[in-house]
Amino acid sequence: MNVDLFDFDLPPERIALRPAAPRDSARLLVLDGAATRDRIVADLPSELRANDILVFNDTRVIPAQLEGTRGEARIGATLHKREGPRRWRAFIRNAKRLRPGDTIDFGADVSATASDRAQDGSFALDFAGEEPVELLLERAGRMPLPPYIAAKRPTDARDADDYQTMFAREAGAVAAPTAALHFTPDLIAALDAAKIAHTTLTLHVGAGTFLPVKAQDTADHQMHAEWGRIDAPTADRLNAVRASGGRVIAVGTTSLRLIESATDADGTIRPFEGDTSIFITPGYRFRGIDGLLTNFHLPRSTLFMLVSALMGLERMQAAYAHAIAHDYRFYSYGDASLLLP
Repeated sequence: MNVDLFDFDLPPERIALRPAAPRDSARLLVLDGAATRDRIVADLPSELRANDILVFNDTRVIPAQLEGTRGEARIGATLHKREGPRRWRAFIRNAKRLRPGDTIDFGADVSATASDRAQDGSFALDFAGEEPVELLLERAGRMPLPPYIAAKRPTDARDADDYQTMFAREAGAVAAPTAALHFTPDLIAALDAAKIAHTTLTLHVGAGTFLPVKAQDTADHQMHAEWGRIDAPTADRLNAVRASGGRVIAVGTTSLRLIESATDADGTIRPFEGDTSIFITPGYRFRGIDGLLTNFHLPRSTLFMLVSALMGLERMQAAYAHAIAHDYRFYSYGDASLLLP
């Protein structure tokens, strides 16, 4: 498909720079079949059914942005995928000043050697020393805010909490599964009282999620792989919910993509552990999920293509026009939509 089909105009003031407070006071645009409703996230228990199950991503964002030097050259690195105990794949700023074999000094007694430059311009970085890389990043790294926020304000201490979900447990993401940022303990208690269940899986979100689609045709776009895991008890539970008439509602496109990667052609969700680079565009037949709660996405992005595959391109174009006209807040710290095809 032509990528231009997924373009739209977004006024810059619609980009949220901070999350709503409290988190579940964010607005919620509900697309329920042909119906459209303006709600808030705290209304979610009344928008779902008893015996539905919400599936959250329990990945935890690491301080994956590093600033360093190679000689006199300033080098920026954004880690996006672990490749070994001490090796991470990274997108590099000022990459023309870096060659395989060069060592980057990130300060705070943290350094890494670059190698294996890929076609997308990324390097492998091998971190020196014996300490776990996670400890090195705590010393030298900073929270990797999305570029459309970072371009408007610097990262600060609030982001260390604001950019983690209440489910964050498994360290390894370089971007938050932002749909889950809206959830609070009070909202989970209200969902429990309404007999709406929840569970977790793990998908370590990579920085590739922010990369623009540069190809003119979706068939020519290459997705970056991300590592994920669904264990056997979780797969069994999701299958049991669907067998009893309940719906599997993915919270975030990361949860959705992992569930779809783990689902057989007959609709059975299987245990899964490994990389996925699934790319969902209109024409895709969903097998493992029955709905999606997600934020509002970038024009021409793979994520807007995904929601268009779920609800239909014209439906999503109209929904986004409604959201813009009614002052919804967009992107990672913005408002949410509940998509029930």
